[in-house]
Amino acid sequence: MARFSYTAINQSGETVSGVVASANAGAAHALLLSRGLQPITVEEKTGLLQYEVTKKKVKREEVMHFSRQLAVFVKAGIPLLDALEIIEGETTDKLFKKALHQMVEGITAGDTFALAAEAHPEAFPPYYVGMLGAAELAGNLDTVLTQLSDYMERDADARSKVTAAMIYPSIVLAMSVVVVIVLGVFVMPRFKTFFKSLNAKLPLPTQLLIKATNFFEANWDIILGAIVLVVVIFFLVFRSKSGRARIDSLVLRIPIAGDLIKNVLVERICRVLSSMIQAGVSLPEALIVTSDSVTNDVYKKGLDTIRDEMLEGRGLADPVATSDLFPSAARQMMRVGEETGTLDEQLQTASQYYARELDFKIKRFTGLFEPAIIIVMGLVVGFVAIALISAMYGIYRQVKVT
Repeated sequence: MARFSYTAINQSGETVSGVVASANAGAAHALLLSRGLQPITVEEKTGLLQYEVTKKKVKREEVMHFSRQLAVFVKAGIPLLDALEIIEGETTDKLFKKALHQMVEGITAGDTFALAAEAHPEAFPPYYVGMLGAAELAGNLDTVLTQLSDYMERDADARSKVTAAMIYPSIVLAMSVVVVIVLGVFVMPRFKTFFKSLNAKLPLPTQLLIKATNFFEANWDIILGAIVLVVVIFFLVFRSKSGRARIDSLVLRIPIAGDLIKNVLVERICRVLSSMIQAGVSLPEALIVTSDSVTNDVYKKGLDTIRDEMLEGRGLADPVATSDLFPSAARQMMRVGEETGTLDEQLQTASQYYARELDFKIKRFTGLFEPAIIIVMGLVVGFVAIALISAMYGIYRQVKVT
């Protein structure tokens, strides 16, 4: 039997977590219900080595196309099992094909579609499973699947914009580093031998460059070890809960980049909440799933606090306003949506607004980042060039005088 870690709500309304042993995710879900617990997430528990080495993710594009195909099949009246088997036969991704095959087996054994998908977090994130569960209860699976595919398409588009914006600066930075390494490792040693043979008096820039080269040559192993140690320490801190929280908090304070990350988080939160509310998911449950879909620990804890305060009777707008996580425009839209009963529409409007803001801020960020990299690396390469040219010119003058 496999072991499943779970998060659930008990009869007192408190969120609890633990581990149960069961044959599959559906059986684990049923076991929790028999204990008076309302499951939120149920995931198979794996060993640390297995998790780190073998865990893979299905491409978002695969899940997006799957959602769109399945929505068409369900709308056409094709039974869910038949539709899944058809898509499984056409899928080329081995990991996703295996997941679909196991989902078919799970549904055949009595699992719901949402439970079968929940057993495969490598393909279906928490918000996806939550919306599927609500869709099965409401009987609008085709509509929700279309919403999911549209959401994933918009999310992929936002990610591609950020990635595309960083390609050129990354190439410039990498090429500049390569140039500096080539000059320091291959060019400077030859010039040092040449300068030493002439016993020439070198200008200050050249002396500084030679001293820096000598230092790196003599201590390269220590420097390399220090870099590896820093990377390992950062990884260990990042893996710990307290360390991850501190890093996420510091990231949000970085000038310009922190503002860009906040915009990405707010846009994603509004999109997920809007899609889940439109799918019929209750707001408290939607906040839990949205919190699970957010990668930044500051916003994750903030959403959990907002949900707790909302369950205490404060509504949504007031906790959002006091959380200091959302810009004024988003706070105002949520307040209007809560007061008029159009929260899903207001959240969708907010997500579209911040999507446009994201495009603008990405352009501004790259507009500042690219020149900064070029200037810094130009100064480094220029300093090396000046040091070499001034030395050669000084030697030429000394030889000419003698």
